[in-house]
Amino acid sequence: MKVLTSPKLNKVEVTSDFWKRYRELVVKEVLPYQWAVMNDEADISIAEDPQNNGQDKNSHAVANLKIAAGKMEGHHYGFPFQDTDVYKWLEAAAYSFTYHPNEDLKKITDELIDLIADAQDDDGYLSTYFQIDAPERKFKRLQQSHELYTMGHYIEAGVAYFQTTGNQKALDIATRMADCIDDNFGLEDGKIAGIDGHPEIELALARLYEVTDEQRYLDLAHYFLNQRGQDPDFFDRQIEKDGVDRDLIANMQDFPKSYYQNDKPIKDQEALTGHAVRVVYLCTGIAHVARLTGDQDLLAACKRFWNDIVKRRMYVTGNIGSTTTGESFTYDYDLPNDTMYGETCASVGMSFFAKQMLGVEAKGEYGDVLEKELFNGTLSGMSLDGKHFYYVNPLEADPVASKGNPGKSHVLTHRADWFGCACCPANLARLITSVDRYIYTVKGDTVLSHQFISNNASFENGVSVEQTNNFPWAGDIHYTISNPEGAEFSFGIRIPGWSKSTDIKVNGQAADLANDNGFVYVQVAEGTTTTIDLDLDMSTKFMRSNNRNEEDYGQVAVQRGPIVYAAEQEDNEIPLWLYKVNTKEQPEYHFDEQLLDGVGVVSVVAEKPVLDDENDDLYVEDKEEKLIPSKLTLIPYYSWANRSDGQMRVWLNKQ
Repeated sequence: MKVLTSPKLNKVEVTSDFWKRYRELVVKEVLPYQWAVMNDEADISIAEDPQNNGQDKNSHAVANLKIAAGKMEGHHYGFPFQDTDVYKWLEAAAYSFTYHPNEDLKKITDELIDLIADAQDDDGYLSTYFQIDAPERKFKRLQQSHELYTMGHYIEAGVAYFQTTGNQKALDIATRMADCIDDNFGLEDGKIAGIDGHPEIELALARLYEVTDEQRYLDLAHYFLNQRGQDPDFFDRQIEKDGVDRDLIANMQDFPKSYYQNDKPIKDQEALTGHAVRVVYLCTGIAHVARLTGDQDLLAACKRFWNDIVKRRMYVTGNIGSTTTGESFTYDYDLPNDTMYGETCASVGMSFFAKQMLGVEAKGEYGDVLEKELFNGTLSGMSLDGKHFYYVNPLEADPVASKGNPGKSHVLTHRADWFGCACCPANLARLITSVDRYIYTVKGDTVLSHQFISNNASFENGVSVEQTNNFPWAGDIHYTISNPEGAEFSFGIRIPGWSKSTDIKVNGQAADLANDNGFVYVQVAEGTTTTIDLDLDMSTKFMRSNNRNEEDYGQVAVQRGPIVYAAEQEDNEIPLWLYKVNTKEQPEYHFDEQLLDGVGVVSVVAEKPVLDDENDDLYVEDKEEKLIPSKLTLIPYYSWANRSDGQMRVWLNKQ
């Protein structure tokens, strides 16, 4: 049997109207805007920064590289990981060339590759803060330095740029970085038996291995994963030697070892806690390396960590991170809506994790979560104009509360121009420009179609797949699969967990296909063209939370297909917390092509009391309130805060 393997997925052209708009927006608006910001050429304000880190309107990220390359004089500006803003932007630009060739942009990116090469030290090291201002501290304070994190982000960008443009220099920079890290880290005499405080290098080295087939890089990724938690006091010893009062980032010593996922070896951890982005970046690396090496301890761990996040620590929108303190997970079922963090980067990271889990095993749940992230948790991080961003993504917001309560000051009710810690904007851009890589997963002689994003896909052995739909607004999905000369293969389609009933036709005939772990499979014979039609249940549903979650008890969220909905002040009389939704009445749905670049709108039946007078007593004896019939208008959560500044709620009181 001729077997399809991952490299044989030749090209995926996204034809979805929904995603084409976003992908073109990134090319036309997001990338130029971000490039101007990183070159300190944009007129922006970052005064409203959820991190309150005190930086001004400058990014200086490109200037740092120029200083390190000897093309400018000056000191480093920003965080030790400031370089990564440039690298994630470069990766996003690289992916964009596959669907929107742009010679002017490519001239910029080629010159950027040259600049990065000039900034790189002879031994392959590249982290501009240490090169410019602290060369004597290289690899001396790994809890906070983000050196391997920073180089990992370039390695990802270099791999992407090489794959999409063939630029060998981009890949050479990445391999020199990896060689530098390999020369310095490991259990051999003379090497550092340590890890980075922020996971990233693990997943980057796995990607580099797949492109170069250099076993050392996979072994190094495996080392970093297995070393984590083996020496919990490693960071403390480095800090004591480097100087306790010389923090690179303020207050980073205050967090426990679990914040850095370094309190126990991975194989011994039941759940990962701490900084949410670090957790999902680490999980992505665990799943990737486990798949490549067959390490059973790592395989068991990534499944364990997945279940803990998805079943106990994830919001209905896919966002993760319950507290602003350390941007972290807290404890099981602690999911506050108005003080949460829900960092955009964490949702992007969950997308990475889900993608890798689909490579580990064909399980529909992974595709469900990936879909949830793509249509909700990530897209909410960027405005419809592509020039304003959220770092924090709450599920309940009120501008009065954000202004008046210091504990809610991190929750913005309008998106910001930029951030002092600007990890999120470019991270979201690289996900959107690479979304074609998230539609299919090839496993042996099986092609898994787990995302309903219209596309034309081609494989090197002549197989082609055309998927057409109007998703996420409609649930009729059509496939035409042509297999003129390849061997027979299995085509798996995810049946979403939110679709209560799904009608399937194969070659025009109704088919009763067994649901196998969230997928149905159709055999596609050699020399045939096969059509498959799905009719998904797109009815609007009221969702409730597990009642171990006290925050959402007695409330409902509204979901249609993969889209989670929110009520906004723009469409409804406030305060929004007074409404009580009648879940026995069927919601109404219509598509409004003029609203918010075209969105589905849901209306639900509700009741609410008359608002008490502000001169009334604060507390009175309870009595039954008279409820007035009302309605609530809901829009997709990802599209909130694109009009007026006002209240928003995802979870609504239930009658």
